[in-house]
Parts: sequence; C-alpha cells; structure tokens
Amino acid sequence: MNPFDLSGKTAIVTGANTGLGQGITLALARAGARVVGVGRSPMDETQRVVEAGGGTFLAVTADLATLEPIPDIVEAAVANFGRIDILVNNAGIIRRQDAIDFTEADWDAVMDVNLKSAFFLSQAAARTMLADGRGGKIIMIASLLSFQGGIRIPSYTASKSGLAGITRLLACEWAAKGINVNAIAPGYFVTNNTEALRNDPDRSEQILARIPAGRW
Repeated sequence: MNPFDLSGKTAIVTGANTGLGQGITLALARAGARVVGVGRSPMDETQRVVEAGGGTFLAVTADLATLEPIPDIVEAAVANFGRIDILVNNAGIIRRQDAIDFTEADWDAVMDVNLKSAFFLSQAAARTMLADGRGGKIIMIASLLSFQGGIRIPSYTASKSGLAGITRLLACEWAAKGINVNAIAPGYFVTNNTEALRNDPDRSEQILARIPAGRW
C-alpha cells in the first residue's frame, strides 16, 4: 500500500495560488486528493497544472482578512465532494518594518490572515469532520520564525508563534476525536513573501550564512 495514496480524499488548501500553497496543492493532487484551492487572486495556473496531471481542483476565491468567507469555503468543499478530510492552513501575509515604527494596521492585517482566520477555518472544518465521526487531518504552516524570532516582522513572528501554540492546543483537544493536528515550520523558501529579502544583497547574504545548504 502506498502511504501517500489520498485517492477519494478531499483537501482544502488556503493560499493555493502561489508559492508553498501551490506546491502543496500539486503534491496533494498527485497523491490523488481532490483539492479545494482558496486564494485572493486567480488560481488559473494551479488549476491548469493539477488538471493536466489528471487531478481535480475547485477554486474558491476568498480573502481571509476576515472570517466572512469561511462558511462558504467549507460549504463549497462539502457540497462538491461530500466531506473535508484534510485542511492545510497556508495562507499568510507579511509586513516589514522596524518594531519601533510598526503600525497597528500592519499588526492587525497580518494577525487576521495568518492566525485568526486559520483558527476559525480549522474550527469550521473540524465541525464537519466530527459530524460523521470519521475525523480528519489539519496542517498549519507555521515558520522557522515561530522559534527563531527574526527581525522587522513583529506581527508575522507573533502570528506564526501563535500558530505553533494553537497547533499544540488543537492536537491535545482533538486527538481523541480522530482529528490529527500538526504544523510544518518552513525555513527560507523562494516565494513572494521572501522576494524583498532575496533582492536585498546584505540581508540575503546574512540569511544564507545561517543555512547549512547555503541556498534558499
């Protein structure tokens, strides 16, 4: 048996239009999962690649800056595919500024998308997983910065640290109910969120010096 065979499973991936979310979507689809991709911007490229490989992809346009779209995301998955088996909370934004000058608006924007919406989407998905007693899987995309801290990204670090904590809490609360909750904490990947760092020669050199492989 192939342990990565997800045939017949339905996965929701937020931030599926680009970067890590797109990569996660493609991997799940290749393993046989039907993927509900959630993104603020068009996911045409993601859908094209998934379907070219014989996979199933449903695009749901939603801005997770508020909780408003969460019921519609869950309803779309259940209505089209019967249930939610997997949720990947990947959507995230970042704001860069010295802590001494950081604004409330930038704090709230990042926390709303990265932490608040992730929790409440997990809650909504879990309710459907519990309804039929079959459980499910929830994966948070935390960050190296959940542990390392970083600089000039106070709300991002706070949100990703919060995700690590919420992962532990939900794992404790829901394990006995058949819902498995884990987090992945990526390091520095080539994505939209790291473009500014990669384009800054000094910061890029500092970061690469700390990476054993010496590359993004």
